[in-house]
Amino acid sequence: MPDPAPPLTHAQDQFLQVLSRDDAEAAFLAALNPAPLGPEDLSLDHLPGRVLAADISAAVDAPPFDRAVVDGFAVRSADLFEASGAEPVHLRLNAETIACGTAPRLAVAPGTATPIATGGPIPRGADAVVMIEHTDPEGDGIAVARAVAPGAHVSFAGSDIARGQTLLRKGAVIGAREVAMLAAVGLDQATVWRRPRVAVLSTGDELIAPGQPLRPAGVYDSNGPVIAAALRENGCEAVHLGAVPDDPQALAKAVRAAFSGHDGLILSGGTSKGAGDLTVQVIEGLGAPGIVAHGVALKPGKPLCLAVCDGKPVAVLPGFPTSAMFTFHELVAPALRTMAGLPPRGAARVSATVPVRLTSELGRTEFAMVALTEGPDGLVAHPVAKGSGAVTAFAQADGFLTVPALAESLAPGTEAEVTLFGADVAPPRLAIVGSHCVGLDAVVARLVDAGLAARILATGSQGGLAALRRRECDIAPIHLLHPESGAYNRPFLSEGMRLIPGWRRMQGLLFRPGDPRFEGRGLDAALAAALADPEAIMVGRNQGSGTRVLLDRLLQGARPPGYWNQPASHNAVAASVAQGRADWGMAIRPVAEAMGLGFLPVADEHYDFAVPGTPRDPEALAAFEAALRNSGDALSRLGFDPG
Repeated sequence: MPDPAPPLTHAQDQFLQVLSRDDAEAAFLAALNPAPLGPEDLSLDHLPGRVLAADISAAVDAPPFDRAVVDGFAVRSADLFEASGAEPVHLRLNAETIACGTAPRLAVAPGTATPIATGGPIPRGADAVVMIEHTDPEGDGIAVARAVAPGAHVSFAGSDIARGQTLLRKGAVIGAREVAMLAAVGLDQATVWRRPRVAVLSTGDELIAPGQPLRPAGVYDSNGPVIAAALRENGCEAVHLGAVPDDPQALAKAVRAAFSGHDGLILSGGTSKGAGDLTVQVIEGLGAPGIVAHGVALKPGKPLCLAVCDGKPVAVLPGFPTSAMFTFHELVAPALRTMAGLPPRGAARVSATVPVRLTSELGRTEFAMVALTEGPDGLVAHPVAKGSGAVTAFAQADGFLTVPALAESLAPGTEAEVTLFGADVAPPRLAIVGSHCVGLDAVVARLVDAGLAARILATGSQGGLAALRRRECDIAPIHLLHPESGAYNRPFLSEGMRLIPGWRRMQGLLFRPGDPRFEGRGLDAALAAALADPEAIMVGRNQGSGTRVLLDRLLQGARPPGYWNQPASHNAVAASVAQGRADWGMAIRPVAEAMGLGFLPVADEHYDFAVPGTPRDPEALAAFEAALRNSGDALSRLGFDPG
């Protein structure tokens, strides 16, 4: 026999004790202490809409090799330095065509070119791709009527995703963009937070299910379906159980069953004082502490009832649909989103300032993805651009802005409307803009675990300092060597900045094991051998990076073959050497070890953090410094010296 229903007192004996909105919210959250329910592993097909329960790092580079981004010809840019419409340059065609999935067999020698398709691997000797539209057939080759810069139409290895990079962070909401990122590094599943299963019940003798004939004095139950939809929008699995009449026995049985089989319960109707409103009395018997707020100073929504019973949230929303939805989104949804691992909800469009000139091709409407940070006068929209083949740009971006077809650019300081990719925008408390290092991921992970949002935008050391001078970021990671003094970083600080010491990392020359120009030699001898050999191809680094400054100082004005091939990451340098497109380059020791390359130490450089003397968020910056102090073991495991 089922347990008898608890005796129900007359509802007129229930007196509403009205709380302020803030007091009701505080009491509800204190009793519930919401947190994600637990992890589960799901395949790629089932990930959209779910929330990551753990950080995901890339085990491979993406792309895994230097590749063409257009159909055309792999060339040496030096061969086309003087090419023009008046005097085209003739290049002989090599006896192979490189398609996607085809490994190059022949090097591109001076005066030659190799046909290559979009996505094809760049052959040895080539440092650029000329578009097929910019060539004409001529004899045994092609005529090229324009010059190309080194790196033109080439996507470098690791330029999109670097091996060891934190690809997605715990708490990220997975959509099609994030699924693409996971697939790009070979992952077929991810660990996500379990969705809260929340039961939905409507109460009232007057309620009729949609689709049924409407009887006299009856109304359609619109609350049940709309609450179920709102639950799904907020990361929950909604279980709509229909409507229950105002019968004490039926109501008690339905509420108990719904409560016992789910992670939460949402009811509508039955919260006001009246002989027919019985729901609140049933809830009192579900578990401790029970009702924490019955009556909230809201208009609409005063009759709201909030309870926590044996650790589960229970809410009885007002019967009128407008009141029900207002109170749900205002006071119930935030707790459920936390249980689902989701961030707070925000607006769909925001206004933000563009900090740098954003160029566009005249005559084409362009959508530029942007990442948002807090600036001195509001939101700042930092363009996120890695090329058409990149997938990480989507993950870094909060939304996009539009450059009209009749505009060539948006000038710095332009106020623009940003359309958000999601329903919310939550600029991080800490914006970290500058040089990126995988060690920084270890520090930021501690901040995320402490509930403090931080965003990393990799712009290079000089770009970070520029953003800091404009007060568009909170921290600028830098590793810049001052040529005159030989000191790192401090000479580059502007007035009003201070330096937080970070860690030390060894920069050096990378080479393939067994290369006699490097193996068994000291740094000076190896460098001399490489510079003396015209067949020794190096791979450079991008202007504005700290590695470029150190490399130029080492070369003392020399410009060996391959110098102008300038990818923007340590991983791309290592990949170029490991895969034989170059013979040597400069990168940090952990990258060399990960690729199985030889390493000749050059400089024990300092990777530090420039910050404003008067921070925008002193508490958040102090949390960063604490996380940095506590990350010594993690940094050591990554191959860095925390000092």
